[in-house]
Amino acid sequence: MKKLYFLFLFIATVSSVYAQYNTGDIQLNASLSLIDDDAKLNFTLFKSDISATYSVSTAKIDSWSVQFGMRAGDIYIALEIAKLTQKPADEVVKVYQANKTKGWGAISKELGIKPGSPEFHALKDGADTRTKKGKGKGKPK
Repeated sequence: MKKLYFLFLFIATVSSVYAQYNTGDIQLNASLSLIDDDAKLNFTLFKSDISATYSVSTAKIDSWSVQFGMRAGDIYIALEIAKLTQKPADEVVKVYQANKTKGWGAISKELGIKPGSPEFHALKDGADTRTKKGKGKGKPK
């Protein structure tokens, strides 16, 4: 009985940590949470990396973070969706603002990325790669 209790406690803890994202995929939710964790260590490094990768200004990243309350994982997935759908990042952020309570699964569907599609797998793979790339890069402020 004790083992069952600890298993339930572990699952509840892990679920609550990864529940902050609603993509429809547990692995993608976890990767986005890890992106957040890494960015918390050094948001300046996160911004410069994202800026260089997606050709977006650090000022715009700051504005999305401060003005719209977007976390690092939100910013990453918005830019990756923009890249995959060939839509302007501001358009993706606008859809995010209007639908953020529905989660990224619904947002990506609305923008043309269907669950299980090659584009959806590219989102998962990219987020997974980014979390592995970010390991150990950040330094606490």
